[in-house]
This record gives sequence, structure tokens and C-alpha cells, in this order.
Amino acid sequence: MALSCGIVGLPNVGKSTIFSALTAADAARGNFPFCTIDPNVAVVDVPDAALEEMRHFQPTERLVYAACRIVDIAGLIAGASKGEGMGNQFLANIRECDAIMQVVRCFESSVVVREDPVNPAGDMELIETELMLADLQTLEKAGDRAARAAKSGDKEAILLDGAIKRAIEVLNSGRMLRAVEWKGAELEALNPLCLLTAKPMLYVANVAEDDLEGSSAHARAVAARAATSGAGVVAICGDMECELRTLGVEERAAFMSALGMKEPGLDRLVREVYRLLGLQTYYTCGPKEIRAWTIRRGATAPEAAGVIHTDFEKGFIRAQIFSLNDLKECGSEAAVKAAGRLRTEGRDYVMQEGDICHFLTNR
Repeated sequence: MALSCGIVGLPNVGKSTIFSALTAADAARGNFPFCTIDPNVAVVDVPDAALEEMRHFQPTERLVYAACRIVDIAGLIAGASKGEGMGNQFLANIRECDAIMQVVRCFESSVVVREDPVNPAGDMELIETELMLADLQTLEKAGDRAARAAKSGDKEAILLDGAIKRAIEVLNSGRMLRAVEWKGAELEALNPLCLLTAKPMLYVANVAEDDLEGSSAHARAVAARAATSGAGVVAICGDMECELRTLGVEERAAFMSALGMKEPGLDRLVREVYRLLGLQTYYTCGPKEIRAWTIRRGATAPEAAGVIHTDFEKGFIRAQIFSLNDLKECGSEAAVKAAGRLRTEGRDYVMQEGDICHFLTNR
């Protein structure tokens, strides 16, 4: 299943521009509030240079990248938690996302409409206040039901009731739910509520073309908030990324080199989301396909096999594993095996980033 990220922010901060830059999709863009009404949705390949490198050593019919589902949602305004603006639609569309990308305007412009001065700190506070208010509404409704069920002595209901009460206390203290430590059982009890402030947050500082490193006061304000709230942060120029998307491969490389850019924005964004979510990638490699698979960090070999098919986890026997470096140094999988670098790992093996695997199962 594709990783899912929701792009949020105030009107006219560049959400749809960022969406277009990341996905090459033709999202509606305009310098007026609520240019986006219906959510823009795209599923994109997760950039992965390792797949292309593997193809040099293993001829294959196709490359299959990991996928990322990106949702661009209508601009949020004060009162969204009560249905103001596109509030209700906004909240409904991001509840099922794995992570939230909050686009924050960090550029000055006389062209893009904004009534008040550019104020990243105020913008972030407004959005997060609305997310917290929305979560409080959800928790209060669920809390009434949980409290009644807990009186019957049901253990699950008692656990949920306690977790809800603690979550309400956290939000009332002005903290996001992701900013505090939770027991595994508490998180499991709260997960069905799809609480917005419990989701990993990535701040996307939408900077000007002359501030690609995010060194301006506006961008530094975003980085400072990320550092104190347990969020990630990436500086990106949405307009420039859109322009890069229109160029051919060679032109794009030359343009990026001239600007001192080592990689496109999508690469940095997705890598940071993977870090926030505790995810990593492993590969299967053969003549039919070379494919990237997404797993959580710390997953065992049987759990990784289960991502391919649940029966593979149940019937796991062993895994044969090597690395891209092994492949590059030896020249082929057969040479890797001949050199004694094809490892056999059992059920307790913890997968490492970039492992190339063959699984042996009895299913």
C-alpha cells in the first residue's frame, strides 16, 4: 500500500504549487483563496537511484518503485475545526494520511495575494490550533462512549477511556499528541480515532528562489518550530521545482548544477517522511522485475517477507541477502554467491536499509 501524505497550509502559501512540483500533476493554481476546492490526489514513484543501479548488473523486464500517495487539500483558515471555509472537507481528507506536510509561506511577493505580512510562526500556530481543536472534538465524542463502556469493567474500554483522558489533558496543555511519549497499548487504542496531532508532521518551508538553503529569517522560524515540536523540516522553492519538472533530463541536471542543487525536492521530502515514520527500503531483484519494498525500521526478515504476501511471513524458512555494494563489487548475483557474500539469515534477522533479498518459504 502506498505511503500517504497530506499537504496542508493556509490559503495561498503554495500548497498546490508544491503538489504540482512533486507529482508533475496539473493541480489548479492561483493567487486567490480556495483555488483548490476538491482535493488533488496523485500516486508517485518514490525516487530511488538504487533500482537503476541494480539494473546494470541484473537485466530485468521492469523496475517497480515504492509508491507515495500525495493529497493536496483546500487551504485551512481560523475556525476550520468548526467547519469554516473548507474546514470539514480538509479534516476528512487528512485523517487517513500517514503523515502531514504543512506548507509554510517563507517568501515575499506582491503578486501572490496575502492581506497580512508574511508570518510563518503565526501561520503554523493557527493551523496547529485548528488541528488540536479538531482532535479535542473527536476525543470528547469518543470519550463519552468509552467512559460508559469502561463502567462495565471491559478491559479494552478502560484502556481507551484512560488514553482519551490523557490525550485531552495533553491537548489542553497546548501540546501536540505526537510531542509526548505513549505506551504501545495506548497508541493502539487511539489509532482508530485517526487523531491529526498524533501524525508525524513535516514542515515544508516554501522559500524564494534566492533562498534555496532556507537561510532567511522566515525559513529559520520554521526550522526553530520543528526543532521544538518533534517535526521534520525541508526548505523547497515550489516555483523552481515546478520549472525543473518541465525540463528534460540533461537540461534539468545542468540547471540543478548551476543552482548548486544536489537533488530535486521530492527526494528530500520523501526521505524525511520515511525518517519521521520510521520506514526503510529493501529490494527483490530478478529477471522479471526489480522492486522496492517499504518496511518499518526494525522489521525482521519474516515481517519483510509478509509485505510481499502474508503467507510468506507464515511460511518463512530463511532469507538469502546481499547488498548493492556486494553486487557492484562482484558484478553479478552469481559472483556474489561465488565470493561467499550471499548471506543466509533466519527468523530473528533484523532487516537493514538496502538489503536485497530472496525469501524461501513453504507456502
